[in-house]
Amino acid sequence: MKELFLEGLTISYAIAGIICCIAYLPTIRDLYLHKKASANSTTYLLWTITALITLLYSFFILTDTLFKIISLANFAFCALILYLSVAKANTQ
Repeated sequence: MKELFLEGLTISYAIAGIICCIAYLPTIRDLYLHKKASANSTTYLLWTITALITLLYSFFILTDTLFKIISLANFAFCALILYLSVAKANTQ
């Protein structure tokens, strides 16, 4: 029973990570395609820093490959949104 719970939790974590990455797509679309300033740069700066810390922790401390992949995706999407947001602000 414990193994089933842990396996379910692992699958749920992977699904949650995928959903989080999908949730970034509307903001990326607004910034990249529609050139709308739809992201708060300060917020994404803080999220990118925390995502970087999580990513470094996952690579240097943990041995969980799934966590590393989700951390990398989260960092990449946060950094992309931050970049697009700053680039948008600099063109105005």
